[in-house]
Amino acid sequence: MTIREIDEAAAESLALEASGKAAVYFFTPLCGTCKLGERMLEIAEDAGISTPIAKLNINYAPRLRDAWQITSVPCLVLLQDGKPVRKEYAMKSVDYVYLLLK
Repeated sequence: MTIREIDEAAAESLALEASGKAAVYFFTPLCGTCKLGERMLEIAEDAGISTPIAKLNINYAPRLRDAWQITSVPCLVLLQDGKPVRKEYAMKSVDYVYLLLK
């Protein structure tokens, strides 16, 4: 399964309208570590997590990058009721990512 890519406006809408858990994965296209992290997220998603995940190219999200204080990529931002509650910069393992999103 592939994680849906969204733009900054869609991510802002997600943050405004979300209830419950959601996640936004910040990446850049040329980042090898980002590709590895995305693959881990896909495996976790296939394993049955219920948290919706979207990905966002940080190069096209300056407002959210500044508002949520994203300092590097990859960065998985966990949202609770539309508010960022945790930022994870190290995708340590598939198991770790799965437990974060479960």
